Amino acid sequence: MPKKEVTIYDIARHLGISTSTVSRGLQNHSAVNKVTKRRISETAKELGYRYNPFAGRLRKQQSNTIGVIVHELNSNFITSVIAGIEKITTTAGYDLIITHSSESYAQEAANAQNLFHKRVDGLIASLAYDTNDLSHFQPYIDKGIPVIFCDRVEENTNNTVVIIDNYKCGYQVTQHLIEQGCKRIVHVTANLKRNVYGHRYKGYRDALFDNGIQFDKNHLIINDLGEEACIRAVKQMLAMKPLPDGLFVTNDFSAAVCMHALKEHGIAIPDDIAVAGFNNDAICKIVDPQLTTVNYPGIDVGEIAARNLINHLQGVNSLEQTNTIIVRSELIVRGSSLKKSV
Repeated sequence: MPKKEVTIYDIARHLGISTSTVSRGLQNHSAVNKVTKRRISETAKELGYRYNPFAGRLRKQQSNTIGVIVHELNSNFITSVIAGIEKITTTAGYDLIITHSSESYAQEAANAQNLFHKRVDGLIASLAYDTNDLSHFQPYIDKGIPVIFCDRVEENTNNTVVIIDNYKCGYQVTQHLIEQGCKRIVHVTANLKRNVYGHRYKGYRDALFDNGIQFDKNHLIINDLGEEACIRAVKQMLAMKPLPDGLFVTNDFSAAVCMHALKEHGIAIPDDIAVAGFNNDAICKIVDPQLTTVNYPGIDVGEIAARNLINHLQGVNSLEQTNTIIVRSELIVRGSSLKKSV
């Protein structure tokens, strides 16, 4: 059987002193003399006492814990966002509880409820594909618990959001492909109701329009961006007459899958089809040719979201003063989109 947890009552009984003296001694309080503090410390170690930070925090109505909800974990981008959050929260003395929704609204809502009952002091969230309302975050609002959304967000709300200018980036990628001579550009993306995909698509459409290129609805392929879905997208492209000469995929892993599948069918990249991705994941430099992409600095997104949340918790600023925070981003041109003939 496991041994019973040692408490300050056990230490006090062992030393024949009051529990309040033990408590103050363990906290290095000035009211307890050095000799008594040393005796308390040595006895605590001898008995195997473990300090319980949660009890103390709850007495102060604080958990010193930040909740995080992300839509997936198997993503270089999300990993970098979490790294940015952790860098800031660790320095500030906060613990993290990280959950993921697996692209499910139902799981996201369950995670939000679970973190609420764990009494997190604040929450950072990136929404799932199919999230269509934010009602599961209302208990936080009602309790005055700050929530910051990043990357995938609901816009036109009073919530603080940390994003990049996805519209501008979608426009820049498409404009670059057009400048390389592409006129039949396929866009592979996901649920357009999500801000990241909807805005990149709008940038794509506007760049076509501004260059006098008519949008072809067959050139828009919407799927879950998984490996099998991207292979199916390539098969759709290969059946198009005439063949597309440009491809803009809304994340790098999916773009790499498309490139591999195209090359297996004898398509030369970029000579036959110029390809661009999004995020600037590590895979961009592994594929051949290296992948043109948009640098989306996830670590900056995480740091900015966490810093704003903690500043609010510590009374430095109010989230109501900073509704939308735009993080820098840039187009990175590599070999996958540079047509030799242009």
